[in-house]
Amino acid sequence: MNDRAGTPATADDLVDLDALLAAYHERVPDVSIPEQKVVFGTSGHRGSSLDTAFNDTHIAAITQAIVEYRTQQGTDGPLFIGRDTHALSAPAEQTALQVLAANGVRVLADAQDGFVPTPALSHAIIAYNRAGNTDTADGIVITPSHNPPRDGGFKYNPPHGGPADSDATSWIADRANAIIAGGNAEVRRQDATTAEGYDYLGSYVADLEHIIDIDAIKRAGVRIGADPLGGASLPYWERIRDHYGLDLTVVNPEVDPRWAFMTLDWDGKIRMDPSSASAMASVVARKDEFDVLTGNDADSDRHGIVTPDGGLMNPNHYLAVAIEYLYAHRPEWRDDAAIGKTLVSSSIIDRVAESLGRRLWEVPVGFKWFVPGLIDGSVAFGGEESAGASFLRKDGTAWTTDKDGIILALLASEIIAVTGKTPSQLYTELTERFGAPVYQRVDAAASKEQKARLSKLDGDAITADTLAGDPITAKLSKAPGNDAAVGGVKVVTDRAWFAARPSGTEDVYKIYAESFVGQEHLEQVQREAKEIVDAALGA
Repeated sequence: MNDRAGTPATADDLVDLDALLAAYHERVPDVSIPEQKVVFGTSGHRGSSLDTAFNDTHIAAITQAIVEYRTQQGTDGPLFIGRDTHALSAPAEQTALQVLAANGVRVLADAQDGFVPTPALSHAIIAYNRAGNTDTADGIVITPSHNPPRDGGFKYNPPHGGPADSDATSWIADRANAIIAGGNAEVRRQDATTAEGYDYLGSYVADLEHIIDIDAIKRAGVRIGADPLGGASLPYWERIRDHYGLDLTVVNPEVDPRWAFMTLDWDGKIRMDPSSASAMASVVARKDEFDVLTGNDADSDRHGIVTPDGGLMNPNHYLAVAIEYLYAHRPEWRDDAAIGKTLVSSSIIDRVAESLGRRLWEVPVGFKWFVPGLIDGSVAFGGEESAGASFLRKDGTAWTTDKDGIILALLASEIIAVTGKTPSQLYTELTERFGAPVYQRVDAAASKEQKARLSKLDGDAITADTLAGDPITAKLSKAPGNDAAVGGVKVVTDRAWFAARPSGTEDVYKIYAESFVGQEHLEQVQREAKEIVDAALGA
């Protein structure tokens, strides 16, 4: 934890926007250097122009690759495009629009040339493709999510509306790198752009009453504070307030691509993470002014929930409360609709699922795994420990297949309106029934070779048979829900678990751990987890 975590940013913390934007246009990547290649993680390609990792050359090549991929897949309809408030998002959108125009792709961009939250774009793709059109739409979201102001991000959402799977992203990344290696000679591009206007804001906000009980919130007079954290949700919260007549205050209406108003995150960087107590310090300071106070990241796919009695909720705690509430208050959902969670999310969700008589669908890290279930209604809720989730409409049909921080924030108000209790109070009640877990993620050093071995490690390579004094009941290298590789291992006992996964950006591996016994037991789990993993890696 940095000494300045949670304190206001100073001038020295701010990115030089002129240098950032100049680097976007001037620097040309060399894809023989790994750090300058196109690499799609769980949420698209991310990087900074200052590191020659997110530049005009990259975006032109990625867009050309997407054009070729969608043609190959038979995707012949419009491409929805939107950007967040990061400084690199606007020039990246312009680059993409020029390439899309030259390739003859019909593009739908925001009608007001405004910012577009990730969930609003996913919502638009789903709406178009279920409307009986003879062609098929897909989309591009330009965002690095909650990453620092120096970063940019570029993400492809295919016709299902959610994050592209690894087959698609691998093909796009490989093709883009080949194009860059050829000096972008294969990129078709023109100066003029031909995008049509689409009302993302109006379409999304007007449809919210079909997924959230807005009337209950209004009748109860819930006092809502919403902080967009300088992100794309700002005009959406303002429109939600005006359209539905809610007692809603946008507590910070400022948009600044340097994010000068933020408090620093745990590592001393500016990062718009609504689940971080350090990044949300200025928001939490106002918790007593509202019945609920919420935050979103730059592209609005994450949520933070602040209550007067509990402060900033741990994302795992809120997911558990949201799941129990929704499955009890959405009678039109299928009786067999499962509860989706990533395997590093809290196992209190497992206990809630069992009490509800619902099937738990546990998948690897990455929201893309929830997409098929959300599309066909077989999974009514999908959530990640990193404060990302989405769920079905009241009638059991798909709303978004990408994370939606706006509906998760609004759901907190519905919960208060209907139950008369805050989500924090409801979580306390869950712990009284199921126990109070202690959860933490820590990092451990690992070489690139060790990380590569960990990503392919089989559960059978774990030789230990006990963890923190308890018999090990499962050693998982594949997720129970869909048998997909987890890119690491998860070790489970009746009272605790840990999971180890390699970092995609640093020479460390991540240890997620949880104990239903207490803090000392958790620390024992963490110590033994490192010993178990190091032994399996031959460290």
